[in-house]
Amino acid sequence: MISIEFGSRFYRLFFSLVAISVFSHSASADDRRPNVLTVFIDDMGWSDLSCFGGTVTETKQIDQLASEGLRFTNFYVNSPICSPSRVALTTGQYPQRWRISSYLARREANRKRGMDQWLDPSAPSLPRELQKAGYATGHFGKWHMGGQRDVGEAPLISEYGFDASLTNFEGLGPRVLPLKDAYDGKPPAPHDLGSANLGRGPIRWEDRSQVTAAFVTDALEFIDQAEADGKPFFVNLWPDDVHSPFFPPADLRAETDQSKRALYYAVLEAMDTQLGKLFERIRSDEKLRDNTIILIASDNGPEEGVGACTPLRGFKTLLYEGGVRSPLIVWAPGWLAAGKEGTTNSDSILSALDLNRSLYALTSVSPPEAIDLDGEDLSGTLLGNDQASRIEPLFWRRPPDRPGTKEDPNPDLAVRDGRWKFYVNYDGSAPQLFDLDRDVEETNSVAVQNPEQVERLQKLVMEWNQTLPVDAGDQQRFTNER
Repeated sequence: MISIEFGSRFYRLFFSLVAISVFSHSASADDRRPNVLTVFIDDMGWSDLSCFGGTVTETKQIDQLASEGLRFTNFYVNSPICSPSRVALTTGQYPQRWRISSYLARREANRKRGMDQWLDPSAPSLPRELQKAGYATGHFGKWHMGGQRDVGEAPLISEYGFDASLTNFEGLGPRVLPLKDAYDGKPPAPHDLGSANLGRGPIRWEDRSQVTAAFVTDALEFIDQAEADGKPFFVNLWPDDVHSPFFPPADLRAETDQSKRALYYAVLEAMDTQLGKLFERIRSDEKLRDNTIILIASDNGPEEGVGACTPLRGFKTLLYEGGVRSPLIVWAPGWLAAGKEGTTNSDSILSALDLNRSLYALTSVSPPEAIDLDGEDLSGTLLGNDQASRIEPLFWRRPPDRPGTKEDPNPDLAVRDGRWKFYVNYDGSAPQLFDLDRDVEETNSVAVQNPEQVERLQKLVMEWNQTLPVDAGDQQRFTNER
């Protein structure tokens, strides 16, 4: 007799393959290669966008795309902190494979945490493969996968497959560095974390409130050139908003009470307005509008005390839902299934790993040979042709420098498989099991009532973790293996 668990997986796999086959046939018959724009917002909460229930400020430009596209409420990033989250989206692999398990900082701090100094250029790179296939590839925004603080010999962004780039103090090559102006009569203060001393590219200084606008300006020039050259484009627009420090434009700052939270939402509003110029360029050009896919998400949960992820538990750096669940908007008027405009998919479970793999399918580009990607092709789901979910479980490891606190510890490992989210420490202690279908707030662990699920999921996540390089979060194993 077939088990319910196995049967469920079988049918999920069967229908996913059927949907992918149908989608691939229609895409190849149409013989189009879509432009792709990924917008990876920095430290934004799951419910900060007004189209995801946010009530503090309106995000009109992003909301407009959501009203014409498809929203996903069960989308995950693959780390609760920036650098590894970006590695996952770029490579399609768990970032721990590449020894990047927390944010990249100074050389000594990286070494002590058991991390590499930058993403190995030999890692699979979606933009590199698209570049080989004839795409114009550009990165405009935060990088944070190498070239920061005192690490000046990291590879340039171009070495990962980009024709052009403009980043901030978390990368090398052309950079725009911020001046913090509180409009209080004091001179603006530079905020570069040592980047201005690293060289390796031209630097210009901009008011902190205009850095996203600078990224947009360069991205627009790049898109115009790609269109003139008759080439499809792949563009990352990764603002370093709404990451602190929070310095909104003078008019928006004047409307706040100067609290950190109020400044955060003023920055969110300004970022939304500045991104609108890029969105409108694409929406107003019929050729671009009908053949461009825009993906909007956040790289991890919000900083504690500022952004919102209601009703989820946790925030940035924590493995609970608020740290790793992200809003996702897919806008693709010429590609979206009929009748899906302005709708929400609350059923499909997918992650940034799956976005990576799906973009290979959507652009008809083969992944690099002899490379095992951790993502699954859910291109049909992204475009509303079906509601397939990821088949394999999703795994997380906490950043090695973020153990949580005594009052609110951060579990070492986590796994989501269907309705279940399970947490456990490296030594097997403190298991927690939540049924997210019934308890998305993660308030009531049902581990005692479901010992068979605890045993199964603990085995899965422990085995997954053993396949990866160790970091300093698992201090005993890290010390033994050094």
